[in-house]
Amino acid sequence: MPRTKLSKETYLRWYEQMQLIRRFEEKCAQLYGQQKIKGFCHLYIGQEAVVAGTYSVIRSDDSVITAYRDHGHALACGLSPGSVMAELYGKITGCSKGKGGSMHMFSKQFKNFGGHGIVGGQIPLGAGIALAEQYKGTDAVNVCYMGDGAVRQGALHETFNMAMLWKLPVIFVVENNFYAMGTSLERTTNLLNIYKMGSAYDMPSKWVDGMSCEAVHEAMQEAVDRARRGEGPTLLEIRTYRYRGHSMSDPAKYRTKEEVEDYRSRDPIAEVRATILSKKYAKEADLDTIDAAIETAVAEAVEFAEQSPWPEAKELFTDVYQQSDYPFITN
Repeated sequence: MPRTKLSKETYLRWYEQMQLIRRFEEKCAQLYGQQKIKGFCHLYIGQEAVVAGTYSVIRSDDSVITAYRDHGHALACGLSPGSVMAELYGKITGCSKGKGGSMHMFSKQFKNFGGHGIVGGQIPLGAGIALAEQYKGTDAVNVCYMGDGAVRQGALHETFNMAMLWKLPVIFVVENNFYAMGTSLERTTNLLNIYKMGSAYDMPSKWVDGMSCEAVHEAMQEAVDRARRGEGPTLLEIRTYRYRGHSMSDPAKYRTKEEVEDYRSRDPIAEVRATILSKKYAKEADLDTIDAAIETAVAEAVEFAEQSPWPEAKELFTDVYQQSDYPFITN
């Protein structure tokens, strides 16, 4: 049982948030098959508890940065399903004006700084955002997500060293779904406990059950509180599982049926639903009403994306360079 007292409202928010992500991603898979969504597309199905447990802890002035499996993070931060779907369609009404697509969701308003297609590229950026908050004298934190494959990047070690040296308010989260594309963790390292990488820098580190919203919430609360006190970063290896392939082009035949079914038996949405019912926070009919509202919201998001205009050709030349105010820099 969780050590933290969790409210009825928290469980209902988790359920609604995770169910929205799940239904949205399932619709994305269907639309990708219809060639409505093009390019790369990495679904978050199975990993919903990671963002749900995070967003029940962090504040609106905290920031998040992640890799390219980012639809769930975009929806969890507060972006409308319509703006996310429109971005997937490449429409001007998308959260990145249709210029980013699946891998580059972004929202200045909700402090979601991507969506990054370069493996590990977001790691030093997360520390940089945390440095900015420290410099400004706020107690806001940055949550920097990465996959288990990204921990092989050299930038991670440079960032860890700097983050600990300067006690930056950043939480490094490894969403360990055990496969870097189709390569299992065992084939890339003899250190299967990724969280132990933090010990080289004396960084507080732990592994977390990523199929449990409660476990993620507690670990994140501890890490956030530490960062706000000015005590520096934390490394959380959150062990989760994606039920689909690495991307829509991946049939995921490198995993056994038994392995997938084992993780499906621990579906975080089903677990939260069961807890809500057992604690009598809501009735089946209430949850069915939430489900129906989500189905409607996803359908409306698709309609919004379908009806939205394409960017005009002139948009190719906007959002590329920032005009400098410094007189010694010429155009």
